[in-house]
Amino acid sequence: MPAAQPDPAIKPVRIARIAGSESVSAAHDVVVAEQALTIVVADVENFTILCTPVDIEALVAGFLFAEGMVDSADAIESISVKPPDAVEIRLKDPPEAAMRRNLVLSSSCGLCGTRNLKRALYGTTPCDHSLEVKPEMLFAAVGSLPSMQRVFRATGGAHAAAIFSSQGQVIAFGEDIGRHCAFDKAIGKALLARRPTGGCGVALSGRVSFELVSKAVRAGIELIAAVSAPSSLAVEAAGMWNITLCGFVRQDTANIYTHPERITR
Repeated sequence: MPAAQPDPAIKPVRIARIAGSESVSAAHDVVVAEQALTIVVADVENFTILCTPVDIEALVAGFLFAEGMVDSADAIESISVKPPDAVEIRLKDPPEAAMRRNLVLSSSCGLCGTRNLKRALYGTTPCDHSLEVKPEMLFAAVGSLPSMQRVFRATGGAHAAAIFSSQGQVIAFGEDIGRHCAFDKAIGKALLARRPTGGCGVALSGRVSFELVSKAVRAGIELIAAVSAPSSLAVEAAGMWNITLCGFVRQDTANIYTHPERITR
């Protein structure tokens, strides 16, 4: 029987473990993988993202979409993964020179200077209002995350994003050390599978910052349900962009910060 291939999302480490007040012993553990991935977009620029190196094609597609460089999978001519730490993309119609820049994005970072904040806030078209859900669907969407979070169960160190339809069906799931990369992976999987995300919701495993709301509006996602808290700018943006933003969604309670009319009885 061939040896099992190592999981690129999980890295073994040696540790010293404390058990009790005085006992220290050598032990083994696993941590979530984090590495620099260089994205080479032909005729545009290079980008470096710190991420968990799985679902690379989806991550890249979602990143390009969220950054406004593509509007659909058809705009991507090719994605070629170059192990261990690079991926090359060709676009059918590269963006204008104004989009070209060198960036290093950390696993906890999203926009990081990629666009003028006021222009993003006031120049973005709000979402439609086609989605309405019962509270039970909200709780079920967030409650379904742990069963899908394979890397988190092993390491305790990964975030997750699950895009779900108006019927509550998960259409795309992403997991990564970074909240933004996890959402990019989910968006990218839906994009590559030609599954529309307009009118959908997303369940997130962590806090909600402005950048995550900006990715949602770009994808036409009308509802964000997160386990943790939103930031003030996330609340402001969700209000302006007609997105229902829910935080602290746990079991049978939730805080609805914007547009509660989508949560119906």
